[in-house]
Amino acid sequence: MSPNVEGPTQASSPAAPSAPVLAAYSYCEAVTGSQARNFAYGIRLLPTDKRQAMSALYAFSRRVDDIGDGTLAPGAKLARLEETRALLGRIRAEEIDEDDTDPVAVALAHAARRFPIPLGGLDELIDGVLMDVRGETYETWDDLKDYCRCVAGAIGRLSLGVFGTVGAGGLAAADAARAGEYADTLGLALQLTNILRDVREDAANGRTYLPAEDLAKFGCSDGFAGERMPAGSDFAGLVHHEVRRARALFVEGYRLLPLLDRRSGACVAAMAGIYRRLLDRIEREPEAVLRGRVSLPTHEKAYVAVRGLSGLDARSISRQSTRRRI
Repeated sequence: MSPNVEGPTQASSPAAPSAPVLAAYSYCEAVTGSQARNFAYGIRLLPTDKRQAMSALYAFSRRVDDIGDGTLAPGAKLARLEETRALLGRIRAEEIDEDDTDPVAVALAHAARRFPIPLGGLDELIDGVLMDVRGETYETWDDLKDYCRCVAGAIGRLSLGVFGTVGAGGLAAADAARAGEYADTLGLALQLTNILRDVREDAANGRTYLPAEDLAKFGCSDGFAGERMPAGSDFAGLVHHEVRRARALFVEGYRLLPLLDRRSGACVAAMAGIYRRLLDRIEREPEAVLRGRVSLPTHEKAYVAVRGLSGLDARSISRQSTRRRI
């Protein structure tokens, strides 16, 4: 699935949202603030219209994820996911009225009229959650990469539809055509970090995402059900192997930052920066993920957000790109 951003890079300027639409956005922002603390830290740096659109995207995505992670029987989950896909079809066909009783649908329909959001990315997300429901496992990194592109790379491309790209000259302009690819790659980096952080939680739910060939290489094929790995396994080696892979994805994905306006770049830098610091913690103490979820304290997230808003990350990546091409 090739990364693609549909439509122009800049949003149009429709009339101000009506009261029902504003109420729908408020609902989505409440969902985002309560269920996605890392994500919410980034999008609070955006102007109002972009923050609202990103909250609508998150709320719809959260609904899809909750179906996959919930307690329904697999058959019921499949039916609910197809109902959600049908709702997405109604949004795409502009069949959602402002007084519809589903606030997420109302908000997302408005956001899709306001910005060139490639809604097909949400179809990909549904496809990825269907993989979870069916209990698919992944033999190689290429196999896992396809899953990650569905559940995270697609979100990167959807977000780019809201952010747009800036009309810069020189090297940035040469990279602009690859903005969707960079967004997709950054999504992969975030998802691989998530997988490392959640190995114990996922194992408790009967899921193993890391490639089977990597598990076998480091003697970890028995999974991660306990706080300690079996004798002879090299869990730290496995984690460091995947961390190196994630770091390479971050390096490539961060090339998106100079292509975004200041506040959109700050949003992406904040979210990605939080996950990069999580990756640092996991690398320093791999076994910590077997004991519980690794997270960052609030003051550290705030520091990352300030750094992103200052543009330090975007300028650093731009300089690195320039040096590579000289």
